[in-house]
Amino acid sequence: MKIYLVGGAIRDRLLGFSVHDRDWLVVGTTPQQMLQKKYQQVGRDFPVFIHPITHEEYALARTEKKNGFGYSNFLFNFSPDITLKEDLIRRDLTINAIAQDCCGNIIDFFNGQRDIKKRVLRHISSSFVEDPVRVLRVARFAATLSHLGFYIAKETLFLMKLICYRKELLYLTPERIWKETYKGLSSRNPQVYFKILHQCNALLYLFPEINFFFKKTSFLNLNYNCKNILQYSLMELSRISKITKDIDIRFSCFIQFISYFCFYYKKSLNSLFFYKEPVVLIKNLCIRLKVPKETQNILIFMCGFHHFLQNIEFQSSELIINFFNFIDVWRKPDRLNKLIYLRFYFNKNIISIKNTSHLGRLLQSMFSVVKNISINSFKNKHLFHGIAIKHELYRLRVDSLNKWRHQQ
Repeated sequence: MKIYLVGGAIRDRLLGFSVHDRDWLVVGTTPQQMLQKKYQQVGRDFPVFIHPITHEEYALARTEKKNGFGYSNFLFNFSPDITLKEDLIRRDLTINAIAQDCCGNIIDFFNGQRDIKKRVLRHISSSFVEDPVRVLRVARFAATLSHLGFYIAKETLFLMKLICYRKELLYLTPERIWKETYKGLSSRNPQVYFKILHQCNALLYLFPEINFFFKKTSFLNLNYNCKNILQYSLMELSRISKITKDIDIRFSCFIQFISYFCFYYKKSLNSLFFYKEPVVLIKNLCIRLKVPKETQNILIFMCGFHHFLQNIEFQSSELIINFFNFIDVWRKPDRLNKLIYLRFYFNKNIISIKNTSHLGRLLQSMFSVVKNISINSFKNKHLFHGIAIKHELYRLRVDSLNKWRHQQ
């Protein structure tokens, strides 16, 4: 039995990153022998074992053969005769197929170290096309490593397009799509993740709503250039990602601009309170991919209220309090923190207003004026009961906000 350190731990160490997780590969043994050594078996599709002391994962060397469509239809062979090279060749990228033996010797059958130096993401073999999830993984690696100058090899991008052409992505589970997308959004440059998926035509099958967003539509009856809005949205995602790692904020700041592409026949987007049409697209996306509920809520708020917030200086205090009620900021004030980095984007009328770019701060200031108004603020508490309490709270909050805005 031989044990090798494999995959991301070696790649990250060669790149100068800190190593958090280590994956081990075991060659020349059987599940029964692993159990005899007190390893605990986990996983149904193929045997992975947990070390009794370190609790790190140890996987048996295996080969796999495509047997149908999608991500899960594979036939696995875990024979103790499987060699290290036979196991590594089934992996996705050369930089992820480097191994290290117990003496610290690097074993690199597929020139992964060379590709790390050249900053290239390259597939190992033609079997790359057998696993559709690799399209998302490569896009994620491109987003994670783009700041180091990494790019996808032309031949690898061709195979990614081939997977999409064969519609293999339609067989991926929602959980796996969101898991990879979450990692992509968590990367240093998440905008690259979506650019790559668009480049290989994956958005059409994974995120048709975002694919619609990426189209250079010419029928939009607005005073905005469609291409520029798309470029701006990607720039905004890049900007936000340099400020915060919060996935809700990152994704919602990017997705909010879908509202400019939906149902162009609206006469005046600026007069809207809540724009329902683009929210339908957002809900479809979130339900299909089983996006966490609170993430879904933030996406809906940012997209549905985008035009309202962009024109908030010209909205009535009644509508602003209605907005606070809608997002339930009284019970969940953290939701307003998700909007703190918003700016005024395209409205030219905002130029003369103080703190032009700080829409998020303006919202925080407005809320601070009314957040402490409660039933204790009533002069005569005994006069109000039931629904009357709600109406009086609303009146006091509107009055306080009006006074503050007048002073400003």
